[in-house]
Amino acid sequence: MPEISQPAPDFTLPSTDGGDVTLSALKGKPVVLFFYPRDNTPGCTKESVGFSENRAAFEEAGAVVFGISKDSMASHEKFVAKKELTVPLLSDENGTACEDYGVWKEKSMYGKKFMGIERSTFLIAADGTIAQIWPKVKVPGHVDAVLEAVRAL
Repeated sequence: MPEISQPAPDFTLPSTDGGDVTLSALKGKPVVLFFYPRDNTPGCTKESVGFSENRAAFEEAGAVVFGISKDSMASHEKFVAKKELTVPLLSDENGTACEDYGVWKEKSMYGKKFMGIERSTFLIAADGTIAQIWPKVKVPGHVDAVLEAVRAL
């Protein structure tokens, strides 16, 4: 996992807003990346809806927000439509960004081990360095904490 004050790993990923998003092209404004395990699951839905409901507040603070998972664009588009999400979702189907950000981890559920995305959020400062990291995110209160950190930049 990258560390605070290190340059954020660059990527180019397809977006539900159309076209591709290249992180390095967003220099000059803060960027929030929230990595989540899967579309249409309870925690991921709450988190995505929370960021969507607060999109205007993040924009007022000068930041852009993106959700990232390994789901396909088709899955993302259905998720966005079903839950009326306003935050763009990026598809990392081959997992490169997940690996670069250190969120692709061994997890276990009911005694079974498997690989998956550990819910994590990264705040990237306008200069392209990592300003804050929230590993192993618990959804309640998380969006508010990230917004507070963006405002404090």
